[in-house]
Formats: sequence, structure tokens, C-alpha cells
Amino acid sequence: MSTALTERFGTGLLSQAAAMVYTLLAVELLFLVTAGPGLALLVLLDRDPSNLPLAALCLLPVGPALSAAIYALHRRRLDLTDLRPGAAFLRGYRLNAVGALKVWGLWLLVVTPNLFAPGAAQLVVIAVATVWMLNALVVTSLFVFRGRDVARLSAYLLIRSFGVTVSNVCLIVVALAGVWLWSEAVLALAASLLVLALLGNARPAIAVVRKEFVG
Repeated sequence: MSTALTERFGTGLLSQAAAMVYTLLAVELLFLVTAGPGLALLVLLDRDPSNLPLAALCLLPVGPALSAAIYALHRRRLDLTDLRPGAAFLRGYRLNAVGALKVWGLWLLVVTPNLFAPGAAQLVVIAVATVWMLNALVVTSLFVFRGRDVARLSAYLLIRSFGVTVSNVCLIVVALAGVWLWSEAVLALAASLLVLALLGNARPAIAVVRKEFVG
């Protein structure tokens, strides 16, 4: 097969679509493998407020898995002849697991107590904390900053990239609607699609970080 024909095969529209589907499926599978044990335990818990702390512990592995998915999908390739989403996911997991666990753990620490008696103030805290967490996961997955700088930068981006904040709120609403209409399992099974949407939303914020904070 000639080089020109190989290039056409690997970069055509149909090949790009196939590459995207393959990448999403590979990332989804690895997300389920890395976050699945905790999620499986979560399913076994009774729906009782007293189990919220244990549920938070079961959810801890989700943070690093989401971070690895963000890393892999940000570096996705649309050339069908050069696909390595699994390697990118594992590299992202290895590089960012600790930082992502700090972000995710802090979010769980803030959100969990507010779930015991959710009123208007508690819902606002949960919403702001969740949007901040999404920013922080993107920042810690794609850039190298100290933990406290990730926290400050993610808070700064809530206002500096307000359009991203609004888009992420909409993404949260869509995710909650999926849970309400079906079940929590929908979030796990659609994790790669949700991460892809998050990265789409975050493009302006990523550009701000590169321009203003990365030399």
C-alpha cells in the first residue's frame, strides 16, 4: 500500500469517526476498570444518609480515573493508523493520580456534609464546589502546578472564564437529568462522553491558563 493511500485511509472523515469511537470506547473501558471497584461497592450500599461517608470513600477512585480520561481525550488522535488511547490513559493516571485524588477528595469533603440536609444554601455550596472541582480536574490533568495553585487558579477561572462556568453548570444539569431519568449507572457508562463534553467546554479556560500562567 502506498504512503499516500495509507495517509488517506488514516485521515479521512470515516477513519476519523472510527478513531473517535474507538478512543471513547477504550477510555470508557479503562475508566470502568479503574473506578469500577469503588462504584460496585457503592451500588451495594443502602440508600441511607448514615452511609454517605462510606459512599464518599467508595467514590474516591473516580477522581483519578476521571483525570486520566481527561488526559487521554485531550491528547486523542484522529488518525486511525496511530491510536494509543490506552497508553495515554495509563500515563495520565500515573502522572496525575495524586493531584486528582486531592482535588476529588476535597470536593467530596465539602459536598458530603451538605447532602445531609440540602437546603438552598447547601445546594449553592454543592454547585459552586462541583464547578470548581471540574476546573481543578482539568487544570491538574493537563498542567503542572502545585496543589494550592491548582485550587486558586480553578477558583479564578470560575469568574475569568464565566462562559465555561455556565457551560459546566449545564453539563451538571444534563448529568443529573440522566440520573433522575435512569440511574447513577448512566454517569459511569457515559463517562468518556461527559469528559469529552467537559473538554469542549473547557477550551477557553485551557487557553487562558496557557496564555496567562504557562511560560
